[in-house]
Amino acid sequence: MPQEIILTAPRTLSFRDYDEPDLKPGQVRVQSLLTGIKSGTEMALYQGSTPFASLTFDSEGTRMFGPRDPEKPFYPQRPGSWGVGKIVEVGEGAGRFRKGERVHGPFGHRPTHAISEERLFPMGDLSPEAALLTDPAMFALAIVHDAEIKVGDRVAIFGMGAIGLLMVQVAKLQGARTVIAVDRLNNRLEAARKFGADELLNPAHGDPGAVIKGLTGGKGVDVAIEISGSTYALHECIRCVHMAGLVVAGAYYQGDAVGLRLGEEWHHNRPTLKSSMAVWGCPHRSYPMWDEERLMETSIHLLSSGKLNTDGIVTHRFPFEQTPHAYDLIDRHPEQVIKAAITYPQ
Repeated sequence: MPQEIILTAPRTLSFRDYDEPDLKPGQVRVQSLLTGIKSGTEMALYQGSTPFASLTFDSEGTRMFGPRDPEKPFYPQRPGSWGVGKIVEVGEGAGRFRKGERVHGPFGHRPTHAISEERLFPMGDLSPEAALLTDPAMFALAIVHDAEIKVGDRVAIFGMGAIGLLMVQVAKLQGARTVIAVDRLNNRLEAARKFGADELLNPAHGDPGAVIKGLTGGKGVDVAIEISGSTYALHECIRCVHMAGLVVAGAYYQGDAVGLRLGEEWHHNRPTLKSSMAVWGCPHRSYPMWDEERLMETSIHLLSSGKLNTDGIVTHRFPFEQTPHAYDLIDRHPEQVIKAAITYPQ
């Protein structure tokens, strides 16, 4: 009997047996080859810092968070977001894929999945590692769209994880004149240089807002993007844009906004702050011309055409049986990992 990984409580992962369900019409069975761990949303589930641990979100009505029913505990949860696999069985009415074909799509950390074929994408010319980065590429593209980057713009991006490194490239494709990459980890900054960043800035070595103002002749960047999840970094984004500049927050923040001081540059320089969210029912700001489906299609095109380079973003691979160790490493030593992947026996 196959086993899946289950998060039974914060920082508590265990393996649990599961039965292979019969396929419903339109479904296929996928055997996992590679699944990715998201350092933002998944680690918030793992650490217990997600607001969903104590609250519920009314996505169909008020779109507000409210108290969670104590009779409906949040845990256990199945972690995982995007994976690469092989079709091993085709159900009745499913005809997009053939047995043996490789696909990628939204599935988590378990050896097999019964899933609607409409949710899957063919691999085409993508490598497994590139296909695994489709999801972060879609978020990077959506954030750059929200940032309205124009030819000649100066842009600062805070956070050089997988999404940030892809965003450096998308911003350059969009016509950014200068991209300033900001991160506390030098290995991530060097990766950003490889992917086209023009300036590298480690906040541990100086005042980020002041340094960025200095790099731009005292004026500031046109757009600052925060994707690290740090509210201190969000404050520096506000400090480093020029008067009436644009700040885009695309990270998954947890807890109170410590370090965000709205009586200073925010109050006196009148920047615009945008929240960027490509999913959860949020329409694209250029809907109906752009929607989630088109974002995904475009991300796959950018990856398969080589316009987005993914070499080196997946820094760690763990066999499925070592999944708890993978989460523990990201939790305790995030400086060592950009993107981690789980592999499966074939």
